Parts: sequence; C-alpha cells; structure tokens
Amino acid sequence: MEPDTTKHDVTKRILDAIRAIPKGQVAGYGEIARRAGLPGRARLVARLLGQNEDRRLPWHRVLRSDGRIAFPEGSPGWREQSARLRAEGVVVENGRVRGQRAAATPEEALDAELWGAPPPRRVAKPGKGPVKPVAKATRKAAARTAGKAGGKPAASR
Repeated sequence: MEPDTTKHDVTKRILDAIRAIPKGQVAGYGEIARRAGLPGRARLVARLLGQNEDRRLPWHRVLRSDGRIAFPEGSPGWREQSARLRAEGVVVENGRVRGQRAAATPEEALDAELWGAPPPRRVAKPGKGPVKPVAKATRKAAARTAGKAGGKPAASR
C-alpha cells in the first residue's frame, strides 16, 4: 500500500514533526522533513512554516542545519525567534544556537543526553587524506619559501 502523500497528509506529517520537538531543543528544516518521511524536502518545510497561522506551533524550534536562525539578522522574526528560544533555555549567540546541533537525529540527541556532546567532526576532502589544521603563520612562511625557490616548496629544493 502506497503512503498517503496528499497535500493535507504531507502538511499534517510536517506539523506533527515540528510539534514533537521538545521544549528547549531544536531541529533543522531537513531533519523535520526526514522525520515526516520526506527526506530532501527541507524547502517544503520552510514554505509550510512561512504560511503557518497556528500560533501554538513551536516554529521557533526549527533552524537552518548549521544552527542559525533563518530570518535576516535583526528583523522582527529574528528577534522573536531568538527571544522564544532563550525563554526555553536555549543558548543563542549572534543568531546561532550553541550547544546543540540543529540537524541532530533522535538517536544523536539521546546519545548526547546520555554521554555528552560528541567532539566536532572533521571531514576530509575527497582524495585529500585526513584533515590537519595548519596555522596561518605556517601557511605564510610556506608561501614565502615557495616564492624564493621559484615556486617550489623548500622541502623539494
């Protein structure tokens, strides 16, 4: 049997997923879409929230996947969302939620609750090997050395 994908059903599933976000927690637009059974439909969630007239819907708990408020900084919506989140104990600094990932799955949220937040992930670029932080001064020194050696790094002279 095919799942019901009528406009009414899709809307209900998205609104139910938003209502299920616990007080003091946040979720990203994409995560809401995934929870509603609509992976990849983050823009649909945003459009639906923009048209919403239900004053009881906890719309303020939905953020961009990077943890930022989607309204333009300083706008009335931005200020209201910041105030509502802070009233629930959420730390908001410069329009970004701190201490929570907006795209966290329920499983990740439970792990964080039990074991603490995981360390930040460092993603390697394809074909580049592991990511290693390089100090700015080191990059500048390497650039100066490369310039003196006719474009070749000091190690290969």
